[in-house]
Amino acid sequence: MQPVLLYTTPICGYCAAAKRLLTAKGVSFSEVNVMAQPARRSEMMQKANGRHTVPQIFIGETHVGGYDDLNALERAGKLDALLAA
Repeated sequence: MQPVLLYTTPICGYCAAAKRLLTAKGVSFSEVNVMAQPARRSEMMQKANGRHTVPQIFIGETHVGGYDDLNALERAGKLDALLAA
């Protein structure tokens, strides 16, 4: 399974939704709280092509985007393949 990395903040509802979706699928993930570690926000923005909102989700080397993008992959039946790649 590909490693999954989420950049989040604790006050973000979409971050919580992304974590719930991944947890429900049994996917383990690493999380970077950019509110607690503000220096990591610039790292996130560089990896996410300038996007500054959270969550920013990465599966392996693939930048998925935010929760809506993750959920769209799940609804289209493409998330499992990306996780397994």
